[in-house]
Order: sequence, then C-alpha cells, then structure tokens
Amino acid sequence: MKRRTPTGILRVVVLATGLLASACSMVGIKQITPKQYAAQRRSDVLSTRTLSDSTLQTLNVVALSRDDCAANFPRCTHTLLYSDGLDDERRLSALSELWLAYGLQQSDKGKVLSDAALDDYLQSARYAYAYLFYTHRQPGERAFETRQSQVLDFYNYAVQRAVGGFFQRLPQLGTNWTSVPVAGWNVFKPSTDVYLGSGDYVPKELLPAEGLRFSGLRNIYRRDGFGSEFVAVGAVPADTGQPWREPYYVPLTAVLEFPGDSLAQVLDTSDVHLSAKNPYLENSIQLDGQSIPLAANFTAPYGVWLARSGFAQQSIRSLLGRGGLTKPEVLLMQPYDPNRLTVIMLHGLASSPEAWINVVNEVMGDQQLRRTYQVWEVYYPTNVPVAVNLAQIRRALDDTLHHFDPSGKAVASNHIVLIGHSMGGVIARLLVSSSGDKLWGVVPERQGLSEADKQRLRQRLAPYLQFSPMPQVTRAVFLAAPHRGTPVARWKLARWIGGLIRLPLTLLEEGKNITDAMQGKNTAPGTPARLPNSIDNLSDTDPFIRASSTLPISPAVHYHTIVGTYKSKGPLTDSDDGVVPYASSHLDGADSELAVPSWHDVQETPQAIIELRRILRVHAAALHCLQSENGPSTPCPAPLSTP
Repeated sequence: MKRRTPTGILRVVVLATGLLASACSMVGIKQITPKQYAAQRRSDVLSTRTLSDSTLQTLNVVALSRDDCAANFPRCTHTLLYSDGLDDERRLSALSELWLAYGLQQSDKGKVLSDAALDDYLQSARYAYAYLFYTHRQPGERAFETRQSQVLDFYNYAVQRAVGGFFQRLPQLGTNWTSVPVAGWNVFKPSTDVYLGSGDYVPKELLPAEGLRFSGLRNIYRRDGFGSEFVAVGAVPADTGQPWREPYYVPLTAVLEFPGDSLAQVLDTSDVHLSAKNPYLENSIQLDGQSIPLAANFTAPYGVWLARSGFAQQSIRSLLGRGGLTKPEVLLMQPYDPNRLTVIMLHGLASSPEAWINVVNEVMGDQQLRRTYQVWEVYYPTNVPVAVNLAQIRRALDDTLHHFDPSGKAVASNHIVLIGHSMGGVIARLLVSSSGDKLWGVVPERQGLSEADKQRLRQRLAPYLQFSPMPQVTRAVFLAAPHRGTPVARWKLARWIGGLIRLPLTLLEEGKNITDAMQGKNTAPGTPARLPNSIDNLSDTDPFIRASSTLPISPAVHYHTIVGTYKSKGPLTDSDDGVVPYASSHLDGADSELAVPSWHDVQETPQAIIELRRILRVHAAALHCLQSENGPSTPCPAPLSTP
C-alpha cells in the first residue's frame, strides 16, 4: 500500500473542509432584545450621534462606509448624489443625515455658528425638505414609516440650528434689507406673524424650545409637526402707567423653504425663505400644495416667563409693603385675539401668577380650550384692603378691555370667565355682585356731621362701597374662597404678620382724607381711623367681609365652587382646607360644587384642574363656540343679551 505524503494529506483535509463548508448554511439567525430592536429601528445621529442603520445600508449599496465618509466627505456625498442603484428617498434621506452629522461636528467647536456649520445645516434641511415634498410619494403615503419620522427630525433640528445662526447675524443686517448672502446662501428676510407686544415683531432673544426642561410644571404641551419650536423673547415692556402687559415670551415655529418646481430645482437652488409662525394662530402650513401640521410648543414660553419672573420674592415684598407691586396689572398670557373667549384669573393672599402654574399650562395645553380661550392673569398687591383692590382691579380690567376692544363687541369682551383662588375668589365674587347701599353700614357714624359733610364722605367712599357686576362676565369659579372670612386671620401668627404690613402711602393719605371727612368741619379732631389691611379683611369678624358676604351675585352669572377638605373627619359641612372652613367657601345656588381632599392650594390639584377644564367646556358649548384643533376657526356668536 502506497503511503500518502504530507502534501497529499493536506489536500485531502482542504477538500474535506470545503465539502463540509458547502454543506453549512451561510446565514445565521438570533433573537434580539426589545432594546436592541428599538436601537436598530430608531437610533440615528440625533439620538446616539451615530448614523442610522438606514443610512449605513444606503452607503453599503454604493460601496461606501462610515469611515470612507469621515475620510473624504465631499467624495462621499457626491457618490451618494450621483450613483445609480438608489431611489430618491434613500439617497436624499441619507444625505440629510450625513450633512447633519457633519454640521454637528463643526458646530461643537464653538458657541457662535460658523459659516461652514451653517452651510452644513442648510444642506441637511434642504435634502430633508426634498425628501418630504419632491419624491414620488407624498408624506401621507409614508405616514407609518420610521424613516420619514427620522427625516422630519433631521429637518426640524437642522432648521433650529440654521435659524439660530441667522439670528446671531441679525444685528449686523439692520432692518432695511430684502435678502442677504449668508454662508453661500441667499437668505430672504423672514415673514412673520409672531407679535411680541408694543408693536414689536423682532425678538431680542430666541431660545430653542426642544432643549428646555422645567421643574414645577407637571406636563409639557407641544404639537408634533413640521418646523422648529422656539421661545421668542421680546424687550421688557416699559412702564407706561397702563395696567395691561402684553406677553413678551411667545411661541414661534420656524420653517425654511427651498423654492423650486422640481427636485432638480430644489437641489440646485441657493435661496432660502424663512417663515416665523405663531402656532396659536396657525396649526398647519401650506407646502407643495399640501396642508402640513405645524409643530408647536405651548408650554415653553410660559415656563421661561415664570422662571425669570421673580414672582415669589415680589409677592412677599408686596404683601409686607416693602417694594414690589403697588397697583394691579392685567397680564396677557398670549397675544390678544378678539375671536377667543377670555378667562381671567385672580390669585390669593401673598401670592402671584405662580399660583396658576399648572392651571394655565393645562388650559393652554388642551387642544380645544387653546383654540377657544385666551388667559389673562390679574397680578395685584395683596396687602391693601379688599375693597381697595376690588375698585382698582375693576378699573384695570375695564381699561384693558376698552384698550383692546373700544366697541366692546369682540368675542373676547363678552361672556368672560372669572376664576379666583382664596382672597382672589372673594374679589372675583364681588366683581359679579351688586352692593346697592348694603355696605354703608360698615362706616362708623360720627355725630354732628352736616348734610354737606355726609355727601362728601359718600363721595370719598363710593368707589369702595358701591359697585355693580361686570357686565362682560357670565361665569365664575371660586376656589377655596373665604367669602365669610376665616378664623385663621384672628390667630396670633396672622395678627403678627398683619402688624408687619405697611400700606401704600397714597392709601394712607386717602385714609386720612376719609377720616377727616368722617369727622366733619365742625367736629373736634379725634383719633384717626385705622385702615384695615388684607389680613384684617379676611377675618370672620371683619365688618366688611361680613357685610359683603350677603351681596347678591348677578343673575346673569353662572358660578361654581371648588373647596378643599384637608381636615374632614365628619360631615362635609364641618370640614375645612386648613385655612378656610367649608361654611365660608360654600355658596348656595352654585351650578356645581366639587370637594377635593386638599390643603388650601386646591387649585393646583389634578382634580380641580380637571373640573376647571370641564367648566370651560360647558361654558363654550353653551355659546356654541368650542373649537377643535383641526376644526373651523369660526368665532363664537355675537354677544348674547343678558337676563
């Protein structure tokens, strides 16, 4: 038998190995975890700073790799743009992500966006724009595809960075320009309907909303869609002596358009049209003959405003009379809209608009309510007597309504909803009540006053003791309001705090004039009457609060109560919220009453907010003007005649 040589044995082994290999499968299979599945489907340059699986597969088709693109980016993008074997959707979506990745690398090098980085973001936005509107399928045909969602994110983020780069250059451009060359592009002057108050349409600051996070707000309300979301910050309004304050923190949605009638024209253009949209006024935008949902963030402007307001410190200083607010202000939460119903909110003692943090956010976050209502907040000094605040707030509201709607015929000026918490609830109830002559009994009588002296006294006191309901208000909600006062105001601590309160000098002077009028010309000077402050007024033994609690509410007003039951061991009638007894906050004849297991700040509870939203829907439905987000923007009917 012939012995095999080592070479022969090697050949046999190689042949056997080849035969075995040909009998084995070349494709393996394994299960992946849900986390790996999500990463494979959704990871991209924005979420993980690595290219998406779709883009990597597209590079493989044209014999490119991630490393090839990193080593020679111009060659990589040129190959993608002109190689056969790719349809337009794969080509354009991959180019958008690659340019975005390149821009992120460039912009990481400094705070000021360079021309090179700005060009990268514009290239990314243009390829995404071309993918969305100039390929053979419409966006609606790809509605369930992950890739379209990714490309929309590429576009929105690229727009955010590009618009930020434009805004950095804006001070150098002035106002007298139509278009200007920037980073190799021809940028046209923005068209905008974003109003910042005081006739201003140019922000002083532009904050990307996507990167903002807030503490103290339960929810962030935004709308997914096309465009990049910003907070536009205007100049701090000058103190003109007027009681109203228009918003200077407003939402803005930026959109970049690349003109052209075909894909080739869009990819060839160097023109960029920027639009700044007010998402309160528009919920869609017309592009390529299609109605496209417009992205929006409704919480971010409100959150930035509150975070920068300093209300917490101001409210304490104001309560003690040591600076801060000295007269009521009407703060508009959105630019005035004559075709939206108005909700007016009044905070309580030692408080501020911060009392409504989540209430306002939840109302503005509700699609139907946002389309139907606008919110005003009354910010007022809480140290002065209730009667004085009542008169000054009424004057401020009347002046504000007349300023924005001199004829009084707008939807915004009629069927107003008034919402008050704690002392704000007491004031709100008096704003819809009739005093008649019932409050004159709180004025101590002085013997020997002549008829002329009595007349002068009545003239002095009439603004505070004689009033009629606001005719514009047809619904009110009172939350934890001490309509009949509270024994807490008589506690030692409350009296001590009340002793620290300083009343405004103008009020003290008015008090002296009233005291003089009470004494009369022919009466020997007596001890000047002490003016009560707000804490005095909230006592259940205070003459003013006892007399005003009996005043009738206008029959034209539907009203509701929300009460806290922090301490409730027996019947509801024996409960309280830790500050206000149920017997004081309850009102007979209310359309509804909700008791919430809560401390005095019941307005912040989810149950109270849900109830407020229900009441606002009931109110709008009764007027046949509840509008949906995508429904017609038909205004409410003309003002109804009041009973």
